[in-house]
Amino acid sequence: MARRDEILTTAARLFAARGFHGVSVADIGAACGISGPALYKHFASKDAVLAEMLIEISERLLRVGRERSEAAPDAIAALEALVAWHVDFALRDRPLIVVQDRDWESLPDEARERVRTLQREYVDLWADRLQEAHEGLRADTARAMAHAAFGLINSTPHSGLLPDARMRELLSQMAGAALRIS
Repeated sequence: MARRDEILTTAARLFAARGFHGVSVADIGAACGISGPALYKHFASKDAVLAEMLIEISERLLRVGRERSEAAPDAIAALEALVAWHVDFALRDRPLIVVQDRDWESLPDEARERVRTLQREYVDLWADRLQEAHEGLRADTARAMAHAAFGLINSTPHSGLLPDARMRELLSQMAGAALRIS
């Protein structure tokens, strides 16, 4: 893992455990085996770490979501692929979900706007496939369904009471039922 990625992964874990304001640059550096000031070789500030962390995951969700959707033969298969992708993310990157929920207000304004834009595009991707899958479904209802599925899937930091394989199956089944695709 590249040092920059290691810093982002470590910072996400620390922010999730203690909150953005409960973690110092020195804490991040120490957890990565470098001095706090050495972190500045990679990021301008702790705010920049948070911004890159949340922008990067939003970009990845959208990019991979688009790839999986476009590779699917029809809208139902695209939604199944989107659910599988989002469940994989939620199980693998639980700390990022916690950081997004809890430390949103600490995100610098420009980064917050970029994340919002990416997230709207991701919701629209799901909503478009939902409208293709369900004739007559209104756009606002499709967006609400996508948000509801995200809420269910993103509950993993709080509801991960089962081993990941069983949790993956449960979340996929529940999201599929909520989206009326299974």
